Amino acid sequence: MSDLKMMIQQLQAIAQSGQHYTKDVFDHERYNQLEAVAKKLSAELTNATPKQMDIFFDSDNGYVTPKVDVRAVTFNHENKILLVHEKMEDTWSIPGGWADIGYTPSQIAIKETREEANIHVTPKRLIAVKDIQIHNYEQRNLNYVYKHFIECVPDNDQLNSVDNSETSDAEYFTLKEALKLNLSLHRNLPEDIELAFKCHESDVWQTVFD
Repeated sequence: MSDLKMMIQQLQAIAQSGQHYTKDVFDHERYNQLEAVAKKLSAELTNATPKQMDIFFDSDNGYVTPKVDVRAVTFNHENKILLVHEKMEDTWSIPGGWADIGYTPSQIAIKETREEANIHVTPKRLIAVKDIQIHNYEQRNLNYVYKHFIECVPDNDQLNSVDNSETSDAEYFTLKEALKLNLSLHRNLPEDIELAFKCHESDVWQTVFD
């Protein structure tokens, strides 16, 4: 199914880019037809909801590029990793979310950690940039996504109470403890947690990508 999703993504990207750049009225009609085919395939071959279909097909214009997801990887002085409890799914994840227009990647890391874990952090270094299509993430929608994992340092180790629309708790865990949790597998994989610890334990780190 992941290969089919990628082909649909490619069809949509071709259609959308063509609609934006073509000056020929007949070519524009063909790109519209191509997008219609991509929508029909999406409906037949995926479990995307109508809302997800609208977001995927209608939320962008021009040349199509991947969406960016930023994850803020934070360790305390005991070398434990910060994870937040996802309220809707009853799962755990590294704090993070979509990159917003007008924010740098480091600012997104700070913003998402403050919103989801109720603490302030300082971004330190880029751990990895991962294409979700070639890793084993659960895919909840049709978006093509690059995940950025940024190591951060907390201002202090004290955790405050958390209660917002997305998360209900924030805690620090050892690697062994984290891997036993019910992780949110479309946000982070066990291998991401392991990679985060490996980076944290390294004085010199070369960013992992692809």
